[in-house]
Amino acid sequence: MASILVTGGAGFIGSHLCERLVKGGYDVVCLDNFDDYYSPRIKKANIRGLDCKLVRVDIRDYGKVKAAVGKAKPDYIIHEAAQAGVRASVVNPLKTNEVNVNGTLNLLEAAKDAGLKKFVFASSSSIYGKIHHLPFDEEHPKNPISQYGVSKLACEHYLRVYGELFGLKSVALRYFTVYGPRIRPDLAIHKFTKTALEGGKLQVYGDGSKSRDFTYVTDAVDATVKALKKGSGVYNVGGGTVISVKELAERIIGQVGSGSIKYVADQKGDVEHTMSDTSRARRELGWKPKVRFEEGLEETVEWVRGIYS
Repeated sequence: MASILVTGGAGFIGSHLCERLVKGGYDVVCLDNFDDYYSPRIKKANIRGLDCKLVRVDIRDYGKVKAAVGKAKPDYIIHEAAQAGVRASVVNPLKTNEVNVNGTLNLLEAAKDAGLKKFVFASSSSIYGKIHHLPFDEEHPKNPISQYGVSKLACEHYLRVYGELFGLKSVALRYFTVYGPRIRPDLAIHKFTKTALEGGKLQVYGDGSKSRDFTYVTDAVDATVKALKKGSGVYNVGGGTVISVKELAERIIGQVGSGSIKYVADQKGDVEHTMSDTSRARRELGWKPKVRFEEGLEETVEWVRGIYS
């Protein structure tokens, strides 16, 4: 039975991954520090009853990271732990760098001599930043406009260097706006739904014309699991449905049956549009998104409704 260490395993995507891997017969170690960026209670609920080993470690602590990797002796590491959030990175860039860059470097140092079969890294579409052309393919120029995007791009370079210097096999998956049940409270769909349920005003930045390529969480998990055995280098993982923020808010208001839109000032660090070209992932990983946005949004809104009812 192969052993997999999942960092950030109690988080949104990480907990779905742990669940899928446990069901797939893997020996799973969930590593998480239960950071209070959002309620640790939510993360504990994410993995409650899951048959995996929980290790509480902050990836900023190299000694504890090295000890955890040494004890787990994983065949694979899936690195989902991060200080998430573009806006959070603008407000506190030092923490974003410490967690995302230094934390990833700690893991790579611990992993380089651990006999890993592969290191799978959760990157982000935020690395593209300024638009040269749409859709984004993996060769699109990388000009991130937030500290979060910079941190993820730096990690991709570290993966490349550790492969060249130490032969560490890796894959970086550039997720495009993942959503679904267990969605983080700071993400738009969660915030919009909560506000709509309260009959409040959904705050839409700018004129609402910014758009995102939404990826349902099970599709992101599918790509991640496939990357354990296939592929190398970088891959876009996008759902293929591009929706403006204004339209997203309107759909949620329609589904919930209450709420209205309030337009507020634009936020620093937000890219104008994202749109994924997933040809490489389809070709080399044998992956493609399966969940239609309408179906995924309904599932997500109902999940958010459930936790506030």
